[in-house]
Order: sequence, then structure tokens, then C-alpha cells
Amino acid sequence: MTDLTDTDYTQRFIFDDSDTRGELVTLKRSYAEVLAKHTYPEPVKQLLGELMAAASLLVGTLKFDGLLILQARSDGPVPLLMIECSSEREIRGLARYEADRIAPDATLADLMPNGVLALTVDPTQGQRYQGIVDLDGETLSDCFTNYFVMSQQVNTRFWLYADGRRARGLLLQQLPADRLKDEEERAASWQHLTALASTLTADELLGLDNETVLHRLYHEEQVRLFDVQKLRFHCSCSRERSANALVSLGLEDAQALVIEHGGNIEIDCQFCNERYLFDAADIVQLFAGAGVETPSDTRH
Repeated sequence: MTDLTDTDYTQRFIFDDSDTRGELVTLKRSYAEVLAKHTYPEPVKQLLGELMAAASLLVGTLKFDGLLILQARSDGPVPLLMIECSSEREIRGLARYEADRIAPDATLADLMPNGVLALTVDPTQGQRYQGIVDLDGETLSDCFTNYFVMSQQVNTRFWLYADGRRARGLLLQQLPADRLKDEEERAASWQHLTALASTLTADELLGLDNETVLHRLYHEEQVRLFDVQKLRFHCSCSRERSANALVSLGLEDAQALVIEHGGNIEIDCQFCNERYLFDAADIVQLFAGAGVETPSDTRH
């Protein structure tokens, strides 16, 4: 039986007698890494975990090399949630929030009224794609399900839960007609499988391993569970990227920033809180084309 206590991964499964696939995700260490970077209120911790779970599941539905970016924006007390998950299954995330406006039992509608959800696929090669849908569901699970309905893609359902310690998710997705050719039979099978999944409680998904979850839901179905795909927290910030951002400003503006900030420019990563410092000599070196320091010379 797979141990879920100290690992982060997704695990796919398929129904042998139906044109439906599924995937489960559990996040613990990477979720803790994201939460450790900021002091988030409990409702924000929950939303971040659910969005991390969604990103982890969505990466499994895409065949690409690059980055998946989920951004939820609103004019409420949580103006921004953002998760990035690479095709290498490296994930990071952050939230913007106004703590004094967040009640302990706040719902998605309370936290992100008039919100929108943007899903961006940024491939290493090829064209960038973005889809946007309103955050008009009661939960993030509803919003992602609505996204697939609105974008007229294949039938897809999400169940997402997080409690500040673990984030879990379940995805079901209908496959092209193969085992079931009759449309009514396909529809009935899909309705049956999703109805059973909807009986799963947050406590069950957060507290049980994948095999037990699937047995409780689908003990009368033929289900095959595949090997796990591991995930991990990783922030892609670096001194080199920060230096490139300064170069994009131009020499005069970069030098003016050094003076304005008392001799050092500080660039902070919003995801991991890493800090990169640049002084006047660094700026001269950057614009002379000599590059930035090697990692052994990096000053934080």
C-alpha cells in the first residue's frame, strides 16, 4: 500500500469497462514549503492548497514541456492566488491577502468576489495559450469543472480539498469512445462514476490513501491504478534572472535605483522570499556585458 504521509505525487487510474480516466494528488511537503514563506490566514491556506492540487492534476492532462500557470484574481480580500507547475512537476505558489478582512469561516465568494480564473500554458517551444473563466462556483472544484464546460473541452470533474497540512485532489475525465460506443451508455457511465465520486467527503480524501479511496468509491468497478509521479516544491528564481530584469530597465534607470535605495538594489522573490542584492559595481559589470556572479559568488 502506498504511503502518503511524507510524499508528494499524482497517481493515475483507469476504468477497464468505461471510457473514463482519473487521477489523484496528494501534497504535503511542497504545500508546507509554500505556506512557510508567508503567514497566511487559514481560509487562504485552504485555497492555496486546493489551487496547488488543481495545478498538479492539470499538468497530468497536458502533453507539453513548459509551465502551467494558474491565476485567480478578484477585488476582494484575496486579490491574487497564483500557482506555477512545470511539466517536470516542480511547483510553487503565493497569495495576496488583506488579513483584517478575512473571517475564519470565509468562503470562496467572501474571499474572491467578482473573481476570474486564468489558466495559462507557456510551452518551452510553441505558442502560449490562456483560457479565462469567472470564479462563479461555490468552491474552486466547481470553478475548474465550469472551466472545462465553458471551454467546451472533454467532460472533466474536480474534487479539491486542503486543510493547511495536506492538499488532496481527485480528477475524473471522459476519454474518447472506445469501450462504450453508444452515447446514452457513455453518458450513463459518466454520470454513475461522477455521482459516486461526489459522495467522497473532505475527511475521507484528506485522511485515506489512494487505494482505500478508490475501493470505497469503486469496489464494484474494474479499476487499474498506475505508478506514482512525484512532485516537489521548487522556485525558479535566481540571481541571473534578477540581473536580467535590471538589464531590461536600462543603465540609467538601474543606476538611479541604486542611488535611490542607498547604494543597493534589493530584488525579493515573491514566491520564496529569497533576496538578491546589487550595488553600483554590479550594475556596471552587468551593462559591460561581463554577466553576473557565479553561484559561489552570489550574495543574498
